[in-house]
Parts: sequence; structure tokens; C-alpha cells
Amino acid sequence: MTGSGKSVFCLMLVLGCVSPAQAEEKNTGPMPAPPITIGEKGVVLRDGKPYRAVGINYFSAFSRTLAKADDTSYETGLDELARRGIPFIRFMACPFWPKEYELYRNDPDAYFRLMDAFVKAAEQRKIGLIPSLFWYNSAVPDIVGEPRSAWGDPNSKTIAYLRKYVSEVVGRYRGSPAIWAWELGNEYSLAADLPNAAQHRPPVVPHLGTLTERSAADDLTHDMIATACREFGNAVRQMDKVHPVTTGHSLPRTAAEHQRRELSWKQDTPEELVQNLMDVTPDPINLISVHVYPFGEEKRFNQEETGYLEVLQQCMKASAQSGKGLFVGEFGAADDEKSGGPETARVEFGKLLAAIEEAGVPLSALWVFDLPFQESFVNISTTNARSWQLGELEKANLRLKEKGYQ
Repeated sequence: MTGSGKSVFCLMLVLGCVSPAQAEEKNTGPMPAPPITIGEKGVVLRDGKPYRAVGINYFSAFSRTLAKADDTSYETGLDELARRGIPFIRFMACPFWPKEYELYRNDPDAYFRLMDAFVKAAEQRKIGLIPSLFWYNSAVPDIVGEPRSAWGDPNSKTIAYLRKYVSEVVGRYRGSPAIWAWELGNEYSLAADLPNAAQHRPPVVPHLGTLTERSAADDLTHDMIATACREFGNAVRQMDKVHPVTTGHSLPRTAAEHQRRELSWKQDTPEELVQNLMDVTPDPINLISVHVYPFGEEKRFNQEETGYLEVLQQCMKASAQSGKGLFVGEFGAADDEKSGGPETARVEFGKLLAAIEEAGVPLSALWVFDLPFQESFVNISTTNARSWQLGELEKANLRLKEKGYQ
């Protein structure tokens, strides 16, 4: 999620992995057909036919069981989503803070027993999974004692850790019918080429395992992030040749290309947005990721107003030109008072969902289901005042089914 909610949200948790030898052993033999594939001009296919679906972010579905091993409340949540015909979830696929990796590092068998149970629960309910394997972009560098810029060095300890973790997770679950795609992490692209980068370095929280200081070496550039994406894609492809691979990026900032070239806030053109999306999604990544939220006072393309549909049409253009699918990995509207309240949120939600459908976006996921941490402004549960949004997702998928996309 973007905005002020994201900065608060960045205090969360989780997911995970097998040994490289075990992973390599599992990578032999024929690979079962994945639930979705990417066809010509970026068309998402299921059983060889164009496919479109609206899922939901279930961020803490797995992390709750890491925090408390006997917490299998995700089963009730998955039951509800299956009942409503919501076909897939995106969720954090790694511990958030460095300290929270202790179970994985100290007792990987226990770690994977928890993950096995979670994946099995999704399989039993025929819920698709898009796991995000490295959610917080500072966690792995902190674990190995490197600055964030290590993401841009293929010979770094950070990238070595990435390769190991990918080999374990992808090697273990690549044959699961629940896996739809693999994702790098959450919104790495928003940290690229910031003119005010010094104000946005990762927090220092030593008791949670972070490094004790930050410097300019923690500032990220487009090229560093593209390298991380490429290395992630290559690592996945070593284990899995068929499932789509995505980045987890948000919609590029309004000035992303100008930041990249000249560290300025000058707004990009629609053509520059398309170019940025393609460049930040390097091969072998084949599923473009964007996150779309109410723009508020934000203007794009030097226009007084830029609607969701116009932006999503440019994203679809990038998809067609690159031959890569499009995944709106997050969308939604906060309803706290500073965001305009519940009525404004309802209107913006309606506009977002309508634009997603009209633009022909193949895959999208609402933010966020069953996350009490965000109850005050965006959490959706079956019993709170936002439960109506689950009904809207159910209706959207029925509409897509009626049009022959499911």
C-alpha cells in the first residue's frame, strides 16, 4: 500500500523455504502446467484462453502462523474467499524484520512445516497464491550486513541470499497447483532515484535486527532495482521455467523517468510512463506489476486531472508492447477522515474497479483482507463496515465469467 498507511504498515511480518540440494532434487521431472501463463502481447491465459480475475491481498495469511504456530485462522479466511469465488491471494512470503527470520535460520524444518500446511490449505480450497518472497527491501541486506545498494551487485551477499531462498521456496512449491506466480517484493521501485533520498532511508531499529546506521549507500537507483529484479527472475527460472514472475512494484512515481535521468520532480509523459514500466520489468520477469490508489492532489502528465482509466490504459500499452502481462497487485481506497471518509472511499473504490474492468486488466488484487493492524482505515473483514467490498469482488468475478474470461 502507498501513502501514509504504507509508512505505518512497514512495521509488519512474513513467509518462506528447503535446502538447495532438496530444491534441486525437486526440480527434476516434468513440470505440471501452471494455472496461468502469459501469451502474445501480454495476454494472461488459463487453459489456453484469455483469463481475467480480481483477487485480494491477504497479507498476513501466513505470517500469523509464524508469529504463533497454532494460529491457523487463515483457514477460515480462505474458506470465506473460496465461498465468494475470489480466486487468488497475494501475500507476504518472507519474514518482515531481520530478527523475524530466526525460525527460518535456526529451524528450517519447523519453518517449512508451517508453510507446507498453509500451501496445502490453499490447495484444498482451490485458492491461487502469489507469494511475495522478499517483501521489505531492507531486510535481506540487514541480515547479511550490507547496505541496500547491494541489491544492485550480482556478486553481493544480498543477491547470494536471494538465490538461496528462491531455490528453496520455488524448488519446494513449484509443483503446487496453488501457485500462480512468483513475486520479488513490495514496491521497491518507489525508492528509486529519490532527489530527497536521505529522508527516506530505512529505519534503524536494532532490536528488530536492522543495522545500526544508514548512509548514502542505502539509497537505491533504477539500475540497482532492475538488477535485483533480473537476478530474482533468473533465480526463479533456474527452478521453474513456466510460472509467471513479477516484481511487486507500485505504479511509477509521476516523475520516475525524470528522477532517473536528472533527479528532478518534473512530470513524465504517458510515453515515459510506458517506457519506465518496461525498463523496470527486465527479462526474464514477464508480469508487469503496478499498485493503484486514489491520486488525491497528485497530477500526472502535466494535466489538471488524470483518471484511473487513462493511467491503466498506459499500463496496458506497456503490457502489449513488451509482451508481458499486467498485474495490478494492489488497489483500494482508505476510508479514514483524512482520506475523505467512508463515502469518498466507496466512490473511489467504484471508480478503481470500473477502470480495471474497462481497461481490460487481466489480474488485480484489492488491498487488504483480514489485517487488523489496519482496521482504522482500510482492513476488510467479513464483519466490519467494509465487508461490502468482498461482495463487489464477487460480482466483478461473476461479470468476468459471464464475458467468458473465467
